[in-house]
Amino acid sequence: MATPPSRAGTKGVPRARREEQILAAATEEFGSRGYAAGSLPAVAARVGVTKTLLHQYFGTKQDLYLACLTPVGDRLVAVIRAAVAEGAAAPSAAAPSAAAPPAAAGTPLLVLRAIFTALEGRREAWFLVYETSLPPDSEAARRAAEYRAAVNRLAADGTAGLLAAAGHEDPLDADALNHVWQGLVATLVRWWIKHPDQSPDAMARRCARLFAVAAALAPAAADGDVPGNLPGGAG
Repeated sequence: MATPPSRAGTKGVPRARREEQILAAATEEFGSRGYAAGSLPAVAARVGVTKTLLHQYFGTKQDLYLACLTPVGDRLVAVIRAAVAEGAAAPSAAAPSAAAPPAAAGTPLLVLRAIFTALEGRREAWFLVYETSLPPDSEAARRAAEYRAAVNRLAADGTAGLLAAAGHEDPLDADALNHVWQGLVATLVRWWIKHPDQSPDAMARRCARLFAVAAALAPAAADGDVPGNLPGGAG
């Protein structure tokens, strides 16, 4: 019995599997080189198909980028939101410890561990959400901006909540802390990408150690000072 055209692939590869291969190759290509420098012929070469086939499966370059971006953005926003909720519900969230497992070490480590886990196997996908060379009027640019905004809201709500709990209502403090946290997350992800031997669990443990050292370096908290447990999103 012949394979239905909608499920047929190329060279005996089922269509669904070929689409997975194309998306994986395109995610790596766009994530490592960016949208403008990313090449459809390079994606085709990675998979062993023609550029024409890419167009048949996914349409234009922007369409292919959007097909790569959407699952990554959806996943990142979902896992960050879930980690924030888990941290808020965990009784140990207020007392992070380098010796504690990541799941019990406070919201920041829960968020980081969730991001590392979500990106494992496609680490360069992080950059799809933060790509700057997308055509500004494209659907891909609009969707990427929506994902960034969602992550930013999670981070802003978490950092503002931390300051409010410590009795601080200065919006500039909240804005500064939000920027520090998001910059820290982006830096850690970039470092992780350069060290492919580091698993998500290993990175979470490393971050716990780094946070513990940073807390030890800080002066003793005076009344009204902000404690060291930073909840919130990542960006």
